Amino acid sequence: MTQLDFSTILPVAVLTAWACALLIVDLFIPRDRKGLTALLAAFGLALTLGISLTQVGRELSGFNGMVMLDGFSNFLCMLFLVTGLFGVAVAYGYNRRMQIERGEYYVIMLFSIVGMLLMSQAADLIIIFLALELLSIPLYVLAAFAYPKAESQEAGIKYFLLGAFSTGFVVYGIALIFGATGTTSIAKIIAEDVPAGAVDANLLAAGAGLVLVGLGFKVALVPFHMWTPDVYQGAPTSVTAFMAAGAKAAGFAALLRIFGLSVSPTAWALAPVLAVLAALTMIIGNLIAVAQTDIKRMLAYSSIAQAGYILMAFAPLNDERLRAVSVAAALFYLVAYTITSFGAWGVVMLLESAENKGLNIADYAGLGRKYPLLGTAMTIFMLSLTGLPPTLGLVGKLYLFRATVEGGLYWLAIVGVLTSLISAFYYLRVVVNMFMREGDPQIHREWWLEFTIGATAVITVVVSLVPAPLFNWAQQALIKLF
Repeated sequence: MTQLDFSTILPVAVLTAWACALLIVDLFIPRDRKGLTALLAAFGLALTLGISLTQVGRELSGFNGMVMLDGFSNFLCMLFLVTGLFGVAVAYGYNRRMQIERGEYYVIMLFSIVGMLLMSQAADLIIIFLALELLSIPLYVLAAFAYPKAESQEAGIKYFLLGAFSTGFVVYGIALIFGATGTTSIAKIIAEDVPAGAVDANLLAAGAGLVLVGLGFKVALVPFHMWTPDVYQGAPTSVTAFMAAGAKAAGFAALLRIFGLSVSPTAWALAPVLAVLAALTMIIGNLIAVAQTDIKRMLAYSSIAQAGYILMAFAPLNDERLRAVSVAAALFYLVAYTITSFGAWGVVMLLESAENKGLNIADYAGLGRKYPLLGTAMTIFMLSLTGLPPTLGLVGKLYLFRATVEGGLYWLAIVGVLTSLISAFYYLRVVVNMFMREGDPQIHREWWLEFTIGATAVITVVVSLVPAPLFNWAQQALIKLF
């Protein structure tokens, strides 16, 4: 490995080394002090985040062009590392209370984040496959982490079986793309830098479609969403929060790298398919969420619907004028959803007790009256997920709708608006329960969890008032890619 190769994957290398070292160090930490492992994991993530900040503005290619360091990867790397810090913060007290505090939890999480970092830097389909496995396998373990709880074991095995099945689609799709083009380099495929007449357009389209199916599973697009509610409900809520934000963002990182940044006719041909998938995902996710009474299942279907909104950004990508704006809108909304999602799941964790108590929406009755600040924070998260002011979710949806309308896809924008109105019913139902129903909810005081809820609530409101810097940063990250 040359110095240039190492510089290109420096955050990946540092976090991998830190995770391996932490695995050894954890052996010498007493069972009743595993919080120290969490602190060391957070320090490693913060250190890697600092390294990523020093790489802003650099453009490097390593390992014969298989990995890239550019604005796009740097933006997403920082998002994944912040996601990891939030993931450690919400798990710190929750895991202890649920009696699942084990040091390997944080090590496994770090390895999953390494996969996410590598996914954002992948410039070759082989690297995308390796990164996909690296981020997924730890999540299978984390979903089943609450052993011997039956629901957690079921969530882990379901996620593993369906995840392995979806990975088969990705591998087969990569094989077909290689057969059609003779290369797995995304840059060469996009530029069609292959011998004249060597490209089999039908084979390439079939391969791209299979890759889309596999990645569609990771981001929970309809009709590849079946695993989501069961896994989200059965997994420990600290894992669910991390998975809902991190795994979804990583899946979209791969989709954006393959389809969003592509100028090939194959990607353009798939734009109508992506538009239909976006519409179906928004409609089905929101409609089924209306019928849910368990808040974890409601937020699971909400997560499916949110994937549909993000996918709207892919629909106008066959218009070269809108490509940069559309991808920047997707990146902006990924940030908005990550922050809002962690806050909402944090509130769920505060109310959750052993034996799945405190997870019914009716259990939130009186929360806003008894704990006004907590009720206000949850209201902010529900408004943001709906797309109402003054929240980051509203601004994110406006950027997505603008790109869709300017691309001439008025029908898709109308679907987005109507499904947002449907979502208002089940999101605001939580608010109604908190402030307009009598109840005596009990919460578990956990400093880091409450800090995360407060921080995400403040960010959700403050950044929505001055969204231009974040959106401009997302656009600047793409400026050299178009």
